[in-house]
Amino acid sequence: MLMFILRRLASGLVLMFVISTATFFLLNLTGQDPVRQVLGPVASAEQVETKRQQLGLDEPLITQYFQWLGSAVRGDLGRSWFTNQPVGELLSQTLPPTLSMVIGSLILAACFGTLIGVTAALRRGRLDRGLQVVSTLVQAIPGFLVALVLALVFAVQLRMFPATGFTAFAASPGKWLASISLPVIALALGSLASIALQVRGSMIDVMQQDFVRTLRSRGLPERSVVVKHALRSAAGPSLTTVSLMFIVAISSSVIVEKVFNIPGIGTQANTSAGRGDLPVVLGIVLVTVVLVVVVNLLVDLAQGWINPKVRVS
Repeated sequence: MLMFILRRLASGLVLMFVISTATFFLLNLTGQDPVRQVLGPVASAEQVETKRQQLGLDEPLITQYFQWLGSAVRGDLGRSWFTNQPVGELLSQTLPPTLSMVIGSLILAACFGTLIGVTAALRRGRLDRGLQVVSTLVQAIPGFLVALVLALVFAVQLRMFPATGFTAFAASPGKWLASISLPVIALALGSLASIALQVRGSMIDVMQQDFVRTLRSRGLPERSVVVKHALRSAAGPSLTTVSLMFIVAISSSVIVEKVFNIPGIGTQANTSAGRGDLPVVLGIVLVTVVLVVVVNLLVDLAQGWINPKVRVS
């Protein structure tokens, strides 16, 4: 198990290196002059050159890269070119809102998606067909439209939740929950439908296998057969789906954050990329890759715990 974890972490480090390197050089090939964007069009040539030297942009590109890489290895992600705020401090402010939404949406989607999928697999017929149709329709609805409808109905009309903004958990747990409820639902709906369809298909296959018939012939209660044995065997593909949906949720958070005016990492990434704030973009890329590696590792460990065959392999 230890060697497995070490191999996963090593592959994660390679992935971080490759993606951060590609991001660094691609952003530097856009043709934008970040110094001119920082100082504005009225800055003189002398001011531009002085600022360029301050930011280290007068060095060759490969030198800039290795300087950034060396600092990143030491835990220093640099400072924003536009606000001079340390990137680590900026990430500590914008990451919690996004993680609150993403983790909450995945928990919601996994719980209700599994419940709906199991119900559809066990109660074939009209209920099953209805759940399939609804799940397919939900998947087809754009995320921004779901977010807008939720905000209009539950925040503007019914005033059950705040329409915009984010409250930190440490400041007020109740207000934190209220501020993320609608964004979590908006992010979760598409994933919930996908998980429901995935669980339904897996459960139908598992319930037809010989070991399920054997357990039933031994007189085990149907609930025990379904929950303790069949669902456990069917959970593997669904766990893989959850890890993929984490990536989708991170990318979709940009839209949800804009609708609900939440200062998250998605909004920050969009703003920083648009104005060429390279240190911030690279910091966000690194943090995102780390999160993806950790989630994939946790999913692999969970699959090993659920399915002994996966654990042995």
